[in-house]
Amino acid sequence: MPPAPNRPGAEPVTRRGVWGELNRLDAAVYAAIARTPTPGLDQALGRLSRAADFSKLWLGSASALAAFGGEQGRRATGNGIASLALTSALVNAVLKPLWGRRRPERVKHRVPFARRVRMPKTRSFPSGHAASGFAFATGVASEAPVPGGLLTALAALVAYARVHTGVHYPSDVVAGAVIGAGLSPIAVAAVKRCRVAAP
Repeated sequence: MPPAPNRPGAEPVTRRGVWGELNRLDAAVYAAIARTPTPGLDQALGRLSRAADFSKLWLGSASALAAFGGEQGRRATGNGIASLALTSALVNAVLKPLWGRRRPERVKHRVPFARRVRMPKTRSFPSGHAASGFAFATGVASEAPVPGGLLTALAALVAYARVHTGVHYPSDVVAGAVIGAGLSPIAVAAVKRCRVAAP
């Protein structure tokens, strides 16, 4: 059966048109979250978002895991830190400048002032917080599945907190999570090769 002709006055669907629709959907989800009153969550998610600045949350978790997790914990920590380092370097030095997406306009979308955290000066896509969190959690999980699973849940909360506080669009954090989880096995493989090669 031949494809149905476009309706009169309707523009044909193009790659640019689909991309525009996805951007509008992304902005609509961001705006819907901004409009939803959540006074009980605002402070907690703001604190969580700030705790993940400069990977403080993940470095603190690494210290605890290395101190109390025994030999497995120390190996898991090494995998997690290597994954975090690789991902942070690639995201901040290459992907953010390459993509160049501007941060959301919190005033335009009426993000409540009580939610707001410091707006980073870096570009928006992909989210460095989400990428680092998922990279670290995935690296830890490769050696210690239970702590890694808990850290993955925490990374997901951090990723949502970045949207909730208005500094990222939803697609920024989704892309960051996928990138972090995807790069982690590369870092883990490199760490394992170094361990094997070490005397």
